[in-house]
Amino acid sequence: QVQLVESGGGLVQAGGSLRVSCAASGRIFSINVMGWYRQAPGKQRELVAVITSGGRGNYADSVLGRFTISRDNAKNTVALQMNSLKPEDTAVYYCNAVVATMPGRGYLEVWGQGTLVTVSS
Repeated sequence: QVQLVESGGGLVQAGGSLRVSCAASGRIFSINVMGWYRQAPGKQRELVAVITSGGRGNYADSVLGRFTISRDNAKNTVALQMNSLKPEDTAVYYCNAVVATMPGRGYLEVWGQGTLVTVSS
């Protein structure tokens, strides 16, 4: 089994910054893509940013230039630095990872439990 544990959510004023982090643990052979998704009340879960094992990041248009995703392959962690936060960034943020537990056995997708980010106006 593989677990993802997020941390760092909270309440921040508009224009402020927040950093959320996620650590993967368990039976991990390798991790392909890691990323962050979010779900606001009454809305579908949406991609925020993903990063490959080589460090290439891709972002949703709504966060481009404000959010930065990073990862530490040695520690199996991924982080999302969020700057210039807006009230519309309020959501539960979920960590996601595509993990191989054994060589040659394919990948499985794992989700964290989510961490709430609230941006007040």
